[in-house]
Parts: sequence; structure tokens; C-alpha cells
Amino acid sequence: MTWISIIALTLFCIIKVLMTCLPTGVVDWLLDKYRLHLRLNELETEIIYNEMKVDGENKNAIIKIFNEAIVREKYSLYPGSEETYLSSKNAEYSLVINTKKGNKDIKLFLNSYQDHVDIVKRYKNKIVAYSTYPLHLDVLNKK
Repeated sequence: MTWISIIALTLFCIIKVLMTCLPTGVVDWLLDKYRLHLRLNELETEIIYNEMKVDGENKNAIIKIFNEAIVREKYSLYPGSEETYLSSKNAEYSLVINTKKGNKDIKLFLNSYQDHVDIVKRYKNKIVAYSTYPLHLDVLNKK
């Protein structure tokens, strides 16, 4: 009986230490799995502006600015309310970003306004809408 208690206590202590002292790579993986604002990479991302594909330095600059953006507010979506976030009537500019996260295809719709940017993330059958601070994309004006 004593040996069983000692072994159980030892296993419990090892599991507790592993759970509280996870390596940085594991912590980053866990946080990235549940992150609302995903990070884009250049290889798996396609950016469309005015029905034209954005490439080269402009694409890299847009991805860099997008990755540095901070989430301001998450919107609650009700059935039928996603159309208000997908429409770009009064937007200064609109972008469509197609990317992959693992084996999931994700489509992002960015509508920029004077004081915020609405981002709608569509993947599988789910739609998530949130807002960030304004992204100043001067690269879109360059020809």
C-alpha cells in the first residue's frame, strides 16, 4: 500500500510540474490554436484588392501590418447579421484574404473605415466578426 501511494504521489508531482512549466513552443501552439486574430504567412496567403491579386512587396507589407493589428472588439453575430459586416458600402477600401491554417481554408473580409477595420473570418460553416484599430495601408495607393 505504501508503494502505491509513493508512486501515485510521484506521478502526480511530475504531471503537475509538466503542466505548469510547459516549453515555450507548446504554449505558443496552444495560444495560437485559440487566437481570434490569426497570423498570416506569405506562402499560404492570397490578397485580393479591387478584384486584382496583390503580389510582391505590397503583399508583404499588408501581411506585416495585418499581423501587428490589435483586436479591439468581437461582435456577436446573429442569423442574418453577417451581411452588415460583409457589405462594404461606406468602406474606404475592402480586401479579401484567402489563407490556410493547417488543413482549413480561411477567408477574411476586411472593410476599412475612418475609425476602425471590420474583419469577418469565414471558415468551415462558421463566421466570426471583430474589429481592429485602423490599418493604414498606404501600399494600396501605389501603382
